[in-house]
Amino acid sequence: MTTDHDLFSTDTAGLAPVSRPGVIRLADGDLFGLSIGPVRKDVSAADLGEAGSGAQLRMLAYNGSIPGPTLRVPQGAEITVDVRNDGDVETTVHWHGLRLENRYDGVPHETQAPIPVGGGYRCHVQFPDAGFYWYHPHLREDFAQEMGLYGTIVVEPTDPSFWPPVDRELTLTLDDLLVEEGHIAAFHRSGPNFTAMGRFGNLLLINGEPVNAWTATVGEVVRLCLVNTANTRLFDVALGGARMKLVGGDSGRYERETFVDHVLLAPSERAVVDVLFEAAGDVRLEHRTPDRVYDLGRFIVSPDIDGGSVAARSYGELRTDPELTEQRRRIQHDLVRDPDKVLAFVSKMSMSMDDMPMDDMPMDDMPPDHGDGLEWEDLMPEMNRASDPSNMIWQLVDRETGAVNSAIDWRFTVGDRVKIRLVNDKDQDHPMHHPFHIHGAGRFLVLARDGEPEANLVWKDTVLLGSGQTVDILLDVSNPGLWMAHCHIAEHTESGMMFSFTVARSGAVNR
Repeated sequence: MTTDHDLFSTDTAGLAPVSRPGVIRLADGDLFGLSIGPVRKDVSAADLGEAGSGAQLRMLAYNGSIPGPTLRVPQGAEITVDVRNDGDVETTVHWHGLRLENRYDGVPHETQAPIPVGGGYRCHVQFPDAGFYWYHPHLREDFAQEMGLYGTIVVEPTDPSFWPPVDRELTLTLDDLLVEEGHIAAFHRSGPNFTAMGRFGNLLLINGEPVNAWTATVGEVVRLCLVNTANTRLFDVALGGARMKLVGGDSGRYERETFVDHVLLAPSERAVVDVLFEAAGDVRLEHRTPDRVYDLGRFIVSPDIDGGSVAARSYGELRTDPELTEQRRRIQHDLVRDPDKVLAFVSKMSMSMDDMPMDDMPMDDMPPDHGDGLEWEDLMPEMNRASDPSNMIWQLVDRETGAVNSAIDWRFTVGDRVKIRLVNDKDQDHPMHHPFHIHGAGRFLVLARDGEPEANLVWKDTVLLGSGQTVDILLDVSNPGLWMAHCHIAEHTESGMMFSFTVARSGAVNR
């Protein structure tokens, strides 16, 4: 039985309204203050699809905004960040995707002590790789991240030709929020629930807002830097009426730029997409699932009086990255050799059919949209709500040793290139997809999915593993320390679906 003292507060009395995120430009050596605190967010009844007066939500924000400020830093820079925690729970800040110094990675109890409420922490953050990254908590991530603690980072390349030319750039966070009876659905202080599928929201947010509109002109090329900050929801992003060119992913640019109709992002994945607006009118930003289309916002495109930009005239060129072309040559042996490690994704559910609410749907009766090995919606909401780490157990299992989650003991050395086979069998208690994330020990390439070589390489830190799928990745180990790997569905992480591995410096004895 849940008691009031086991629930986080939903009180909004006296809280300042949430603000819109700003852009902070930082240079090498700069000091940046990052504060965490509660804010009030007003949501209209129309946004919730309900009659009435809407809702006032207690949320958490970095520097008063949701998302937190976008940090723009030059490649190769190092900054100092002073974190102040005046939020609702002790926390850390994880600098997602960055190959930074291990002790500042933000893993509680491993690389740093949690920052208590009312306390602070100073860290030094390095940005060795150009690309699009983000920051978020790594303690009670299911609660704190859902409540609004996430922000973006743009690392500007030293090579001015790294990205193709564009006219301007937007960073967009893709999120959802579960709002019930005028509040964010209750979170337990004692631990997560919704651990079966993760917490799906009923309110979709782009940059923290349910309604979004941007302006553009015909012939303009706009770069969209997209990141999925949701606890569990997949986003399949499309633009009706504009051309999309995929140029970048988690950690930099793709091997080959390609024209695309949509981009699928699992939690924590990023994509860099250049969009050419070719006609005046409204262009809808959409999230498309097999069963429905969600409206995320619109670009209001006006006629161009200047005849198009330099970026538009070069938009049709599809460039190739020479570094990743060389990587493709190097991985030919890795494609056919045996994996160094095999990691299985396993579920054990102790909830019986007798415990399942009558309005929930048994797994065998799920509709055909689950045939792709992906769960787009919460089709068993009451069972999902009732699930917690005691009745829904998620495991990462080392197939060689049988070790599970935190008992896994992998040891590598800087310079290793480790082939890891990720196996997500359908024959288990609750088969579903998992976004697998590796912290900054290095970057990895996806070698193959179900035995088919990856067609277009990109450096990644997260890979989506569908139900019934096997994915081979090649981890390029470059950073010493103790590094975490985990499923990035927040409720799965918080229920223990994670482990840490050791990377020794090159030349060290690694026992």
